[in-house]
Amino acid sequence: MDNMIVTRMEENMIDECVDLFISTFSREPWNDVYESRDQVRQFFVNHFANNYFLGYVVSINGKIEGLSVGIKKPWINGLEYYIDEFCINYSCQGKGIGSKFINEIEKDINSQGLNGMMLNTEKGYPSFEFYKKNGFEELGDLIVMGK
Repeated sequence: MDNMIVTRMEENMIDECVDLFISTFSREPWNDVYESRDQVRQFFVNHFANNYFLGYVVSINGKIEGLSVGIKKPWINGLEYYIDEFCINYSCQGKGIGSKFINEIEKDINSQGLNGMMLNTEKGYPSFEFYKKNGFEELGDLIVMGK
């Protein structure tokens, strides 16, 4: 895509990112339900308040069509980019935009001296195959736990 631009996410982009986030994750296969738009907006506001925040957007013809919300996560070998949420507008999926977006993010984090990217996803979801196709690997016996 000639008109595709990847930039770091800025606070003035929050409202457009909220709309994209809700539109994407309220669809299959996630079917997320949100209490309110303000709840999702607060998610972004909270990320921006974190001094380790690092987010990106991909814009096509001036419209945000994808986002990556994450943090610079400390690890024993330095910092890595931990992706908390990643999405591409439903109408843009399957066109290679997500792969190009991940590639541009990787270039930027490498230029910052970060050691790699990490994320969690669910097996059986289309995102799992997308991430594998883009060079992410399952890490042994790691599991996600919560309480």
